[in-house]
Amino acid sequence: MRIFFATDVHGSEICWRKFLNAGTFHKADVLVMGGDMTGKAMVPIVANGSSWDVTIQDQHHALATETELAAMEKRISDRGYYPVRLSRDEVDAWASEPTLVDARFKAEILRTVERWIALADERLGSSSIRCIVSPANDDMFEVDPIIAAGRHVELGEANTIDLEGFSLVSTGWANTTPWHTFRELPDPELRVRIDELVGKVPDPHRAIFNFHAPPYGSNLDNAPKLDSEMKYVAGGQALIPVGSHAVREAILAYAPPLSLHGHIHEGKGAVKLGSTLAVNPGSSYEDGVLQAAIVDLDMKKGVVKRYLLING
Repeated sequence: MRIFFATDVHGSEICWRKFLNAGTFHKADVLVMGGDMTGKAMVPIVANGSSWDVTIQDQHHALATETELAAMEKRISDRGYYPVRLSRDEVDAWASEPTLVDARFKAEILRTVERWIALADERLGSSSIRCIVSPANDDMFEVDPIIAAGRHVELGEANTIDLEGFSLVSTGWANTTPWHTFRELPDPELRVRIDELVGKVPDPHRAIFNFHAPPYGSNLDNAPKLDSEMKYVAGGQALIPVGSHAVREAILAYAPPLSLHGHIHEGKGAVKLGSTLAVNPGSSYEDGVLQAAIVDLDMKKGVVKRYLLING
């Protein structure tokens, strides 16, 4: 069985489409999206008479035609942001009432997830390729029922999914972060959650963990160190482990053959923890690059035969 695993696309339209196409291209049996599928911000495109104004990457652009506007919206979406067309009156209303911004942001997120799941159903519906999507700490809870409603998409979060004798067990909850995201817990509570999930698995030695947080101190969790003002230390060159002790302990305790992770975009790599292969493919979503892991499993022996980390 071949698994194609990617994570942390953060709203990138092109990365999601590459993910859906990867099953056929790489001859995968199962696609697994490890979480943080939604974007982090909107980019306003403001009406200015017969043209539109937008600032992206600190550069101002005046868009004179619908073709230019559509091309800019694609550029923004591919980078993982949500382009929103606004009138000057709407911009003024947003400035005076922040709740309007929050409401529009939530609406854009949910609308995009609905469209993505519909696209997955369309692209994969006639194939035998399974698609499992598990939201993570940056994804609001409202996306879960949208994913679950997909005809050809399966919700990973908190579910035990049989993969021809292997059991995929997933959670997007992570250890605590400085950003107070949707799904995070102190490590002792995260361990309780993990134990409850693994307790539903028939044989942990034939389990595949899909835990968004990487194990602490595994080199899959090295992230830039931040100071008290949330600024990078040494220009982002100073790295520290920020992964989960609970995830590391669970891997060593249950010894699954494979453990899939994300969360730390800089943590691309694969390591052995005991008998377990732990993988973090990393993320370069803002560049429109889908980083992924291809893992082949020996169904009879219940072990990983080979793996490959790719960019595409």
